Amino acid sequence: MTAWLSVPVLGECQFLENEGGATMADRCSASAGLRVGWGAAVAVLLFAWPAASAAEPTLVIQGISLFDSTSGAMKPNRTVVVRGEKIEAVGTPEQPAAVPAGAVVLDGKGKFAIPGLIDAHVHLVHRLNYAHMTGDEVLPLFLANGVTSVRDTGDEVVAQTLVARHADAHPAQCPRVFRASGLIDASPPIHRDIGIAVTDPAQVPGLVEDMAGWGVTTLKIYAGTGSPVGRRVIEEGHRRGLVVTGHLSAYAAQDAVADGIDCLEHIWSVFDFSIPPDVKKQPDHRATLDLDNPQCRALVALLARRKVPVDPTLTVFRNMLLLSDLEEVHRHPDVERMPERLRQSWHKYRQGQGLAPSTRDRRRQEFQKYKDLTGLLHRAGVPLLAGTDAPEPYCPPGFALHQELELLVESGLSPAAALQAATINTARALKQADALGSIAPGKLADLVILAADPTADIRNTRKIEHVIRGGRVCDPQALLREVPKH
Repeated sequence: MTAWLSVPVLGECQFLENEGGATMADRCSASAGLRVGWGAAVAVLLFAWPAASAAEPTLVIQGISLFDSTSGAMKPNRTVVVRGEKIEAVGTPEQPAAVPAGAVVLDGKGKFAIPGLIDAHVHLVHRLNYAHMTGDEVLPLFLANGVTSVRDTGDEVVAQTLVARHADAHPAQCPRVFRASGLIDASPPIHRDIGIAVTDPAQVPGLVEDMAGWGVTTLKIYAGTGSPVGRRVIEEGHRRGLVVTGHLSAYAAQDAVADGIDCLEHIWSVFDFSIPPDVKKQPDHRATLDLDNPQCRALVALLARRKVPVDPTLTVFRNMLLLSDLEEVHRHPDVERMPERLRQSWHKYRQGQGLAPSTRDRRRQEFQKYKDLTGLLHRAGVPLLAGTDAPEPYCPPGFALHQELELLVESGLSPAAALQAATINTARALKQADALGSIAPGKLADLVILAADPTADIRNTRKIEHVIRGGRVCDPQALLREVPKH
């Protein structure tokens, strides 16, 4: 608190000790702001919240390169002014932004700012329960990795709500959590812990009313749901302004898109409906499918025409479903950062999976087809999202989103397009683009400060120096220390 009280008011420079022990008087410019190091800003802007007075803490980052998620361009020498939890202004060399009185001013030269990343597909109850863990224990992993928002895409609603309330109460340690219904499925549900059996369209209005009462923003159609129930979910969800997404199997993607579904989860929800009936009879057809077949071309064109986003979640297909037997997957350094309970639950899953070495080449080929289809969707103009299905086996919360970005680039997206998938595209799909997804005046101040340019190499998204969540400057290493080792 002392650091915040030392910030100059109305342009008067006072003394504040920085992390190197030198006073700040010689670093105060003639402008109204106090120039401090990033480490001091963490203390200043964390201890300033919640503010008891009417004055909101103000942060100015000068000379930083800023990723414009709308255009996909990295723009140099920008000034970002943050007041409270929102971005107040973005200055350019042609139209500089004024430094407000009492602002903390940070030097952004040589650094790169991207919007806070959004993981479009996580679970904060399911799978963690197998490790005897709760969602609050892993939330700092997301924020430490620059993931300032997540969508829980299907969980038991009461437990999910409690995790979201924890996130709301601890914004300096947790991402924003957007919630979805449980998995709307046939009877019995595939996942009985988080599935909701709905067998009659007449059941849908009551279910949607209940989910809306819990404050979910997304309804999730699951694999067993057919078109009569699925269509009613879309109708009722839209009547209440909710997003409707689907992990599809019984409900054909072609029908769901025609019925107005808002989003498709997993590349399977496209791939499985791109296989001609005669090809399905062929052995290993998933590894050899010709994606130039008429059925696939027609579905891709339909998705592009309707602008239906697809969330490929390539990470879960590689790490959990197809290639978990590879040492580079199950012994990845990201995995080693996880709590012991979670790692052990993943290893137990892998040991029971029974993947045969003799099938490894075919499984690699199948995964390559998923990447090929992802690239095809992107080139056709289908909006892509970035989701991970964390914490499914070997999909480490937070870290997995960097893996997903790398896989999107391997699929043919440019680094800028991959960043758009994890920022503005997902914000739009969640109907949150007015507040999230880009660094622009009026939006929430969710930013990630990087040491290197991610548009030059997508792996640079891992080179995180600081995360700003709602105007709070957070230290990634301190956040990682919040996560239990066991």
